[in-house]
Amino acid sequence: MRKRYTIEIADTSQLVVYCPQELLKDKVIKKIAFGSKALDVDCRPHTKKNHSIMISNEVKKQLLFPDFSIKLHVFVDHHVLNLGPLVGIFTAGFTPFPLRPIGDRTNFFSKLLSVKTNVGAIPFVFGEQHINWDTGTISGYFYHDHNWQTMEVPFPHVIYDRLPNRKSERNPKLAKVKETLQSDYLIPWYNPGFFSKLDIYERLHQDQSVAAYLPETHPFTSFSMIEYMLSKYGHIYLKPINGSLGLGIHQILYDKIHDQYYCRYQDREGVNRLRKFSSIEGLFKSVFANRNLDKMIVQQGIHLLRHEQRPIDFRIHTNKDDEGIWHVTALAAKIAGLGSVTTHARSGGETKTLAEIFQPEDCKLFTEKLVNAALLLSKAITNNMEGIIAEIGFDLGIDKHGDVWLFEANSKPGRSIFSHPELKAFDKLTCKLSMSFAIFLTEQSILYPEDVIKWS
Repeated sequence: MRKRYTIEIADTSQLVVYCPQELLKDKVIKKIAFGSKALDVDCRPHTKKNHSIMISNEVKKQLLFPDFSIKLHVFVDHHVLNLGPLVGIFTAGFTPFPLRPIGDRTNFFSKLLSVKTNVGAIPFVFGEQHINWDTGTISGYFYHDHNWQTMEVPFPHVIYDRLPNRKSERNPKLAKVKETLQSDYLIPWYNPGFFSKLDIYERLHQDQSVAAYLPETHPFTSFSMIEYMLSKYGHIYLKPINGSLGLGIHQILYDKIHDQYYCRYQDREGVNRLRKFSSIEGLFKSVFANRNLDKMIVQQGIHLLRHEQRPIDFRIHTNKDDEGIWHVTALAAKIAGLGSVTTHARSGGETKTLAEIFQPEDCKLFTEKLVNAALLLSKAITNNMEGIIAEIGFDLGIDKHGDVWLFEANSKPGRSIFSHPELKAFDKLTCKLSMSFAIFLTEQSILYPEDVIKWS
């Protein structure tokens, strides 16, 4: 059982640390560390309350320890007392405005950083421009007492990747930062990278524990493949391999009786369209002109559960906790807008709790099925994908037979479902566990660094 300690400041210029007897009874401490900074210190026992550690003013100054009254975790290894965790949250899109330093995402980051007291961690937000490589420090953004402030701190114990999009992820300068901090400084980096739909499918397809959740999926190669999939399933979806927010998704349906093809999609003006064609070639020539079909996947259509004649899918968030164990942290139903191919809000979709749309017995059954599927899929993704993954947002469906299907797994899940009044508590829970995992990862990286290198 981990114990947290209040860090107090002793008014002395000596490099001295006072620890409770219980912490020193079987340990010899010669150094103190905070993030990447470490100092030789004189460690002495104190007879005060057991839940406090006192560091001198000089230790505080040299460690760049911030003025936060937070109970922190301590990890002792090789005679080093590590205070923390110090968690760097890496992102892009900073602005020059003090009240909105990360633009439209400032509110999200303020919620994320506000869990520090509950969790026992010191998180901050930074970008590549805030790193001072010469001094091994970062001028990070902290959210404290409802205000944003910048402070210089050492390189962190761990880094939580919150790059906003694939474009920023592909930026050579940002990729170099990640590579350098991971390779040269051995800082664990969690939730790296955006998932590719095809990559997820191909890797999970080999895993028998979750293969049944996967709709048949192929990279687009030819019209004959479209015809084959339509004859097998009646309707299919064409999706961008690296798409997000439901952009670029098309549903194609085949009416056997009248030998007609239909395509449902949202046009460039945001209007939901349903168009009819006499041939698949005509459909593609009209709808997919000037599109790069090599970057699309073809996916089996599913006859989903419906609410008021509109299809339903489900958003499920999963997070690892401070013991590295997966939990479902949020679950909501999303109902498609009228005539929409997706359930996204910008296409008229609505978010509901399961209790709002299902009878109690069905609500219980569907919740159990979705939770079980999300946990199995989370473990399978952890086992089959590179990097340290601690947070996933799933888009799952349930068909008319009650079977669960995986439509998408997101390493940086959107948070639109939390606008629903009954889901606001889960918004805070997902933030809390995102930071709680940093405790587990910090502890593992200090005590078992060779294992963490393997995970990365």
